[in-house]
Amino acid sequence: MKIDPYKHKEGFLAWKAKTNGNIPSMSEEDSRIVWDYLLDMEQGLNVSSGSKKGSRSYIRLSSLKNRIIFLVRQFENRYGLKKITDVSERMLHEFFTGTRNGTITRLDGKAYKSSADYVKVFKAFWHWHQKSSKKKGIEFADITLDLDTHREKPRWVYLTEEQVKKLVDNATYDYKVLIMFLYDSGIRAPTELINVRVSDFYNDFRELNIRDEISKTFGRRIKLMLCQSYIKDYIINKGLKSEDTLFSKNSAVMNRYLKRLAKKILGEEASPAGQKYSELTLYDFRHNSCCYWLPRYKSESALKFRFGWKKSEKIHYYSEMLGMRDTISEEDLLVDLTKTEIEKRLLKSENEKEMLQDRVHVLEEQMKVIAQLVNKGCFIVGG
Repeated sequence: MKIDPYKHKEGFLAWKAKTNGNIPSMSEEDSRIVWDYLLDMEQGLNVSSGSKKGSRSYIRLSSLKNRIIFLVRQFENRYGLKKITDVSERMLHEFFTGTRNGTITRLDGKAYKSSADYVKVFKAFWHWHQKSSKKKGIEFADITLDLDTHREKPRWVYLTEEQVKKLVDNATYDYKVLIMFLYDSGIRAPTELINVRVSDFYNDFRELNIRDEISKTFGRRIKLMLCQSYIKDYIINKGLKSEDTLFSKNSAVMNRYLKRLAKKILGEEASPAGQKYSELTLYDFRHNSCCYWLPRYKSESALKFRFGWKKSEKIHYYSEMLGMRDTISEEDLLVDLTKTEIEKRLLKSENEKEMLQDRVHVLEEQMKVIAQLVNKGCFIVGG
């Protein structure tokens, strides 16, 4: 069974049972609309034609619930709407532009960090509304077409190989193993990480099977090149059995330790990826693992398989090409510029070689004839 570190399933089902269709601080009509939307998403009904079919995961359902409720309440309070489906295109653009440029802020006065995520949630909701209404014979225009879904790349902590080594050298035993495992595997943390069991290792801990049921995208079996000995010794020292999980600590606890360690060893300066070293988290190691493996993999498809990616754009998203360097040499340039000339010379040499071989062959035949004549006494010595 997959471990859900954030207990999304329990939380969503508990919310359903408690609410039972009556969402507080919301008009009765909006409460019914949002309730119907979330139930349909739970069952995979009325999803838009371009979206993945089937029921949404509880992670996705929890996110949809929180964000669509927030949006509905915002439009009720700001524009006096009692029915979210009465929202106009201009209202949408005014609100989302405001959250993006900072004219609309949170209750604490700070800017919203993920305006694009809320735009995408509303677009998904509106497309559900269009499809479910069409089944009733009612057509609605898509007023979300021109909404801006662009999102700023979040900052993260970039580490060089030397910095990773420093962290490992100064970490406690459990975290030495954790850091090396994250850096080597590039596994998603905490969702995939917390579900890894001893039985998922093969070939004397040189391979890891990330099962399909624990992966966000697809299962994969990858090679471990840096952490085999760490993992093997760790399992023996901890006395872990086949079905035991590798790391059982809460992700919040692990993140707090990593922040303290990074602050102590690397300081509070901003890393090349924008985030301070003192803000290091589990997930930053997925970025850094990508940076490590990118120049070492011979093919893009193999790298995507290792990290469980379907799209090539993820490579740049996670690495930002940090740590890459220009490896072209004068020898490479020589080959590119003079390849045709060298090929011509080689061809000429081959032709000359064949001509010489033919001449040698003729001379050899002539020598054989002369030898035969000499043996028969056909030559008169002294003429």
